Amino acid sequence: MPAKPITRRRFLKVTGLSVAGATLAGAGLTVAATQTPVIDHPTVTLEGATPMSKRILVTYATRAGSTAEIAAAIGESLAARGYAVDVKPVNEQPALAGYTAVIIGSAIRIGNWLPEAIEFVKRHQATLSGLSVALFTVHLRNTGNNAASQTARVAYLNAVQPLVPHAETVYFSGKMDFSRLSWLDRMIAKMVGAVETDERDWNQIRGWLPAGL
Repeated sequence: MPAKPITRRRFLKVTGLSVAGATLAGAGLTVAATQTPVIDHPTVTLEGATPMSKRILVTYATRAGSTAEIAAAIGESLAARGYAVDVKPVNEQPALAGYTAVIIGSAIRIGNWLPEAIEFVKRHQATLSGLSVALFTVHLRNTGNNAASQTARVAYLNAVQPLVPHAETVYFSGKMDFSRLSWLDRMIAKMVGAVETDERDWNQIRGWLPAGL
């Protein structure tokens, strides 16, 4: 009997994220107001994929959980299209063997991808050169269509894009929730005038399908 297609509720359950995306607990994401969140997602091969399905890794770096939620939504959307998808944080050092495509995402801190995401790309540069690769960046500044914003967005990838020049790139507006930040990150955010907001466009996120897949 063929496997039943995975539902959104089922996907978020097995990845450790709540359906609403607001409660991050248990095996998925532990958040304390004064420390960096700890990500511990299991490897998830989604139901409904056939033996001939392309196998895709969605891996990400996050500071407060917003990028993890976006990664889960991307994985859910790809699974609904019939792909076999694993969603894992880069801190778990996922191996790339067996994947036909890799999607890598990171939040932005001080104008750059997070160090662990950059290190992941550096470590796997040779392997990534032979795979379909897409990069997603989650940010709250420089979201406009003017030249200055566009230039700043491109600069976010200065440490990564040269390593995977064939990669497709996309930018998603993120979320600022002071209660999820470490004390230091919360102070930095307030110093630069950040305010609590959720600018994520879930239709854009779930509608994104990298051209190389």
